Parts: sequence; structure tokens; C-alpha cells
Amino acid sequence: MNPDSAGRTPALLAPILLTIAAIAIAGCGGGDDSSEGVGQQGPQLAEPINLADCRDWNAGSAEERLGTIRGIRDFLGTPVPGTDSSREALDDEQTYDLFEGWCANEFARGFRLYKLYARAQAFAGASFPGE
Repeated sequence: MNPDSAGRTPALLAPILLTIAAIAIAGCGGGDDSSEGVGQQGPQLAEPINLADCRDWNAGSAEERLGTIRGIRDFLGTPVPGTDSSREALDDEQTYDLFEGWCANEFARGFRLYKLYARAQAFAGASFPGE
């Protein structure tokens, strides 16, 4: 390999890599299925649902908050094939109270709502010593 060809190799690879990246990104879009889900569960605070955080929660209307709760429940409540997914879904009132409590704190403004839900869901239905 001579220095001249080595210098041109990265220049030749850049367009190829950009093309591959563009195809991959375009393929990730799938169809326009996102609008179907929104109509069924109401407006949400953020699209995609995994971007909604406490700032969005505090700024959202009650209708957007409930739509987000349903979207998160649908997203996280789906059983994973091949696993023992006996997780209980939290009801709307429990989830609303959970988000209200956490999002009232200034330090929690960047907390992702789906992560709060997932952590609370892990303990749903659990019994603890002394209860």
C-alpha cells in the first residue's frame, strides 16, 4: 500500500458510509404508524414516548398527561417474547400520582417518565417484610 492510495481511501469511504447511514436511517422510519397510536390513546407530551420528561409533564395538559401515561404503559407493558414477563401494569391514577410526586421536585426536571414508570412497575404487587 503506497501513501498515495492510503490518503485517498478515507475520502472514498466517506460517501459510501454516508449512503449506508442514510439508508439505515430511512429504514428506521417504517410506516406512518405513529399517528394511529396517538389517536387511540390521546395526545402525548412527546413523540416518541421515551423522550417525555418531567419538564414536559409539568407543562402538559391533563389530556396530554393521560395520553402519555397510556403510551408508556403500552410501550413498557408489552411482554417480551421468550421471557417470563409477569410485570403488572400500573393503573392511570397510580402513575399520575407517581409522576406528580417526582416531577414536583426541581432536581427531577430531566427525569424520563418511562424510567420512573419502569422502576415503579418493578415493585408493583410486591410484598415487603412487615407489611
